[in-house]
Amino acid sequence: MKTADFDFYLPEELIAQTPLERRDASRLLTLNRRTGETAHRHFYELPQLLRPGDCLVLNDSRVLPARLIGRRPTGGVCEVLLLNDHGGNRWECLVRPGRRLKPGARVIFGEGELTADILEELPDGKRLVLFHYTGIFLEVLERLGRMPLPPYIKQELQDGERYQTVYSKVVGSAAAPTAGLHFTPELLDTIRAMGVKTCFVTLHVGLGTFRPVKAEEIEAHEMHSEFCMISKETAETINETKRAGGRVVCVGTTSCRTIESFAAEDGTMSERSGWTNIFIYPGYRFKVLDALITNFHLPQSTLIMLVSALAGREHVLAAYQEAVKERYRFFSFGDAMFIY
Repeated sequence: MKTADFDFYLPEELIAQTPLERRDASRLLTLNRRTGETAHRHFYELPQLLRPGDCLVLNDSRVLPARLIGRRPTGGVCEVLLLNDHGGNRWECLVRPGRRLKPGARVIFGEGELTADILEELPDGKRLVLFHYTGIFLEVLERLGRMPLPPYIKQELQDGERYQTVYSKVVGSAAAPTAGLHFTPELLDTIRAMGVKTCFVTLHVGLGTFRPVKAEEIEAHEMHSEFCMISKETAETINETKRAGGRVVCVGTTSCRTIESFAAEDGTMSERSGWTNIFIYPGYRFKVLDALITNFHLPQSTLIMLVSALAGREHVLAAYQEAVKERYRFFSFGDAMFIY
């Protein structure tokens, strides 16, 4: 199957640069995955699309404020983006400007309460960086760090919490699980009150989620790995839902990839944790998922391939074409789809 088969035309002005004032005011395009039928709603109408006995699976990962703006001792401004924790206060990082931040260079953040030494140059231009601070590193990052927004968002975010879901809890993602950004506490209360169960998985989203598929044939693409966890309580909730005939509705591709990675062949779940590099594309047989809430994805990305595996490439591309025609907002701060 060709990567080019998952391309579509997207006017640049439809890429949402800022979140809406009200989270659940975003639009919601519904797609029947069997017939291709679509309808237009708003996200606050989601309870009308759910049924008592359904189960919502949400990713509770929280974005690390991993983008640090600092200066070299000579005064030059530089940027360090945390990627992977190597232990001992050492992190694999992306840095700018790379030509100035060679091994031996030092970077100062804030008023000097955080400093960093470049230890080593890694493959792909990354750096191994040693950080110096007092106290708790996450608290230092909360004060000094900024949200690592996707490369297609050019505007600075005024409120960092708008790039976190209202139920985020476990710090570790380099990007938000954006399908969950539309939920409010009130909407979740309404959904639970109607007899829909909610449960949580954790998948820490890596920057690889924005990496384009460069292989001509999608089967040749090497998927990035991400760490995920399913608790005993979540596994039991999903199993009970399936036994009772309810639907498992994943909020976001990250929740989908987590449960599909760890499900047994018969679709049953158990408590698990570990790394996944599952690549879901047309031809994949879903073991657990029945419906999906998701944002609109980049052309030729692994994520549009995943939703095409669920609803069919032709149905998905037709729905995307309709979304463009109706001027939906795209990507992280954009509108959503409900595929059922």
